[in-house]
Amino acid sequence: MPLAETGTLVTEAAARGRAVAAFNIVTLEHAEAVIAGAEAVGSPVVLQISENAVKFRYGRVLPLARAAAAAAHAAAVPVALHLDHVKSDELLRQAADAGFSSVMYDAAHLPYEENLAATRAAADWAHRHGLWIEAELGEVGGKGGAAPLDAHAPGARTDPVEARAFVAASGVDALAVAIGSVHAMTSRTATLDHGLLGRLAKALHVPLVLHGSSGVPDGELAAAVSGGMAKVNIGTALNVAMTAAIRDYLASNPEAVDSRTYLSVGRRAMSRTVTALIGVLGTAETG
Repeated sequence: MPLAETGTLVTEAAARGRAVAAFNIVTLEHAEAVIAGAEAVGSPVVLQISENAVKFRYGRVLPLARAAAAAAHAAAVPVALHLDHVKSDELLRQAADAGFSSVMYDAAHLPYEENLAATRAAADWAHRHGLWIEAELGEVGGKGGAAPLDAHAPGARTDPVEARAFVAASGVDALAVAIGSVHAMTSRTATLDHGLLGRLAKALHVPLVLHGSSGVPDGELAAAVSGGMAKVNIGTALNVAMTAAIRDYLASNPEAVDSRTYLSVGRRAMSRTVTALIGVLGTAETG
């Protein structure tokens, strides 16, 4: 089917008190696994390509974006493409022509006024080119190998009053908020600040996004959706599943050299993870 639009999927999920799952992909196997996992439960899904993933692909966004779009067109469920954690204005300006309907512009590492100015400029450009735009206020630590922020460090959590002013002044369509999750966690031990989430949900009239969700246990994720999260980003959980499955396969089959044998094992493991997490978020037709 035609590519879906991220903004539409998020809006529809929020209206039903649910959250759309957005999975970061690095390879074609990731994209195929996410779509297969979503198809298994009849759920829409977002494929996300981050700036780091683009760097991994020699700085070229089109090969993976075109492959993901082709997989999405063949899917039996709505699939949208999202360009994630963009800091480069050059990359931002490739988004529309590469098939993305949305972009997350990441200036959260900057002081507030600089973040606001950069995000406002990005939002103006994005809207002129028909893109839905997400930003971040507060800082979800752990991105790109950086150490996670202390929960009480300045800027580690999103302030509701500041967030309301930021959204109004920047014109963004969604806001990623820092409430205790951390990027790149390989264990599911994060505890979210649900009281803060409640205050943010009351203060803001745009969809809220949870980053670093791989480290958040099922119960915490479900509570976050009930509390107002409308888009939940997941990446590391796929890599954990894929790597563990491939490692086990190669340990049991040391003679294996055909990459298709172990990549298919990894792809199936990622699909199972996708299906399970979609069920937690409540977007599965069977859930």
